[in-house]
Amino acid sequence: MTDTILPHALAGALNGRDGIKLLSLDCFDTLLWRDTHAPKDLFGALPETTVTQRQWAEERARLAAELREKRGEVSIEEIYRELLPNGCAVSRAGGVRNEIDAEAAHCFAFRPTVELMRDAKRRGMEIIIVSDTYLNPDQLRGLIAAAAGEDVAGLIDRVFCSATYGKAKSEGLYEFILKELSVQPHEILHIGDNKRADVGGVAPFGVHTLHLKQFTESTEQRLRLEAAVGTMLHPAADEIAHSHQPHRAALSFEEPVIADSAEAFGFTSLGPVLHGYDRWLAQESEALQAQHGGKVHHVFLMRDGYLPQLMYQARSGQAGHALEISRFTATASTFVDEEAVRRYLELEVEGDPAVVAKQMLLPKDEIAAVLAKLPRADAETRGRAFATAMTTPSRMRRIVKASTAFAERLVAHVRRTVDPQPGDTLMLVDLGYNGSVQNEIEALLVRSFGVRVAGRYLLLREQFRAGYDKKGFIGHDHYDGYTLEALCTNVAVLEQLCTAAQGSVVDYAADGASIRKGNSIKSRQSAIRERIQAGAIRFARTQADVTIRNASANDAAMWRRGAAAVMGRLMYMPVAAELAVLGQFEHDVNLGVDNTVALFDSEVARKGLRQRGLFYMKGADRMYLPAELQGEGLALKLSLLAHKRFGLALKYADFIDQTISLPLIVADGREVSTGNVTATPTHDGYYIAPIPVGDCRFSVGIQFGQLFDYVQVESATFMPVDRFLSDKGLQGDREIEATPSLEGMEQAAPNLFKCADEFAFMMVPPPPKQGDRQMMLAVVFRPIAKREAKPAAPHNALLATGASA
Repeated sequence: MTDTILPHALAGALNGRDGIKLLSLDCFDTLLWRDTHAPKDLFGALPETTVTQRQWAEERARLAAELREKRGEVSIEEIYRELLPNGCAVSRAGGVRNEIDAEAAHCFAFRPTVELMRDAKRRGMEIIIVSDTYLNPDQLRGLIAAAAGEDVAGLIDRVFCSATYGKAKSEGLYEFILKELSVQPHEILHIGDNKRADVGGVAPFGVHTLHLKQFTESTEQRLRLEAAVGTMLHPAADEIAHSHQPHRAALSFEEPVIADSAEAFGFTSLGPVLHGYDRWLAQESEALQAQHGGKVHHVFLMRDGYLPQLMYQARSGQAGHALEISRFTATASTFVDEEAVRRYLELEVEGDPAVVAKQMLLPKDEIAAVLAKLPRADAETRGRAFATAMTTPSRMRRIVKASTAFAERLVAHVRRTVDPQPGDTLMLVDLGYNGSVQNEIEALLVRSFGVRVAGRYLLLREQFRAGYDKKGFIGHDHYDGYTLEALCTNVAVLEQLCTAAQGSVVDYAADGASIRKGNSIKSRQSAIRERIQAGAIRFARTQADVTIRNASANDAAMWRRGAAAVMGRLMYMPVAAELAVLGQFEHDVNLGVDNTVALFDSEVARKGLRQRGLFYMKGADRMYLPAELQGEGLALKLSLLAHKRFGLALKYADFIDQTISLPLIVADGREVSTGNVTATPTHDGYYIAPIPVGDCRFSVGIQFGQLFDYVQVESATFMPVDRFLSDKGLQGDREIEATPSLEGMEQAAPNLFKCADEFAFMMVPPPPKQGDRQMMLAVVFRPIAKREAKPAAPHNALLATGASA
């Protein structure tokens, strides 16, 4: 059985191996790791060359070497002769140099491997590198020095490359290496990540081997999905590597030893995002300091700024400022005059009057009195009446007075928490994604303190161009509007994981102390969240210790792209282990009211998919809808991501590529008629047949027997026609379960029916009359076994029958 070693144990690999005199190491993914998903992704950084061009050149070079010299390995110079067949020696040499430079910019030394090498030197051992590579020994040694530093390269005594010998490790390379060494095979320990090459190709020569298992299967899957999402989010750009994954080393080293599932979730899926954001914030703080002078205050807006603050503390050792300003309190401070009140009412014309009145700081009894006087009419009429009631002169004066006093208390809170001085900069740190709080309070802060305000958000997708100093780690500078909208659609899951376990602030005392509403989130949810957050902080500390690299010019872009891919993967392709952690979460909408919304509901999704495919999501009020697609296959998740990411203007009809003409019997007590209705496909082989029943006068007989021997009927429900045609989901109080009877149909299993013959049908009586509203019957079914057509009588038989007649 192959001996395997995990990355966290690598530094102690020589313990208990007293007979070993020489340490032999693979290079790539053992000593040097890349910060891209796959080696080919690095080719995106090559100037004037596509990834596929570079791959084709290597394929041609290998084929030529095999045909001409029976040689399986090639040099990088041979590859560039194929890539630039008409190029001169200078241009080819430049291409080789560009590729090695790109490798150096995207490679780093894995610290546990370097610690093992230092341990080997302390024991007096030689160290060799044995690599399957198209580089020669001088090129590979130079790459190691450029990527990891001369001190790491100095630990290596000799370098052996497959290109030199024309054979890979799996083809017997080690036979040649042993001839050049002064030790016996049993005195060598070789370690590498490729089981076939580093164990299967080396152990037969009597050398001790260890297979370095970089990742668990679940980690490999997440990284593949992240690379796929990253490719969709980041169109190929000139001279930029593809599929950045700078968090690979930390995952490899630490994830296998994390026992708690919630902490592991935070480490793998939240840590890389927040760590990348924190690195960017440090750069932005330096830039603001250089631009404006004064002091730059890291101001973390609670509650969602809680985890970013913890990440900042873990990196810098400084506290930062936890400022409690919610959308509710920010808005409450803005009603400085009658125009501001009217503007807010215009923006919230379709809002809940009770919520709007509370936002405008009216007392509870006054809100109740206003609502009681509103007419019982349609929403538009009630909205106009509410706006009229709110803008009476006396009420306007009270709103402005209350808001002015509220603003004074908010300013006291800022002074109590930050105490900025004139000329300082308040760097507001929040998840985003519109910068609404900054929009509402910037003028107040500038007026009250003489400071500059700069919003620095994890995710920024402004709904309008406010004109303030705002930037997003993932924002308009680097992503188009569709990409940002795709990420913002499911941002609630990120908010829930980053928030503090406290109620949202609703007011302030005169001295600026926060007054919070009660926390409506379960204590169990808070406990899980704390473990997730601990995992994210653990990632930051691990990442700082697990790599050795020279400064990378691509650091900011690398972490941005990597974080966006991790975030996008979590939002659209969560894995089962993550959903098991998130299953009991709810989302607090943070508007000064006690509303919480479930993040996802898989049972509702199952029903919705069978009724209308992915279009069931329209109008759903749950906050993490892609999570509901777990178990429905990757294709559906990819479709959803593509639809959102590219803003595809597809309609329900575009997804229909086949239909079933379902025969019906329609009766109203006096007359009976027959006809057909077109059933359209939804999901997983199901179809929906929408059957009009008018004002509940018609009974409907569905003649399944004409088409099927066996059919699965998922549901039969009545609903208003206008509701079925709307953008809202189909589930709800206005659905009425049908009560069908069976004629010639027998239930063979739950929801599965056998049709005795072609005359079998399901009879559905109409529901109670719903006023004058037009209703329809929605039948969701799945064909299981089609009815075979009866064979036609043979022609000869027909002639014989006619003759006898």
